[in-house]
Amino acid sequence: MMHTRNWSELSDRQKTILLTLGSVQISLLLTALVDIRRRLPEEINGSKRLWTALAFVNFIGPIAYFVWGRKRRAA
Repeated sequence: MMHTRNWSELSDRQKTILLTLGSVQISLLLTALVDIRRRLPEEINGSKRLWTALAFVNFIGPIAYFVWGRKRRAA
């Protein structure tokens, strides 16, 4: 059986890694949500509702939105 650790049982390095990953995840999520809200529906591949829901999938959702969800602007 696997023992789950408390925050106090983690090393300083482990705490730093977790806080960094959490900060990156929250930043990606908020950036994606703001971008989805500000764009017109015609500038997004698919539904804004779908991309909003997918943005909440850790790391993968926001990255997928930035790679495939936004339509490329004509030069």
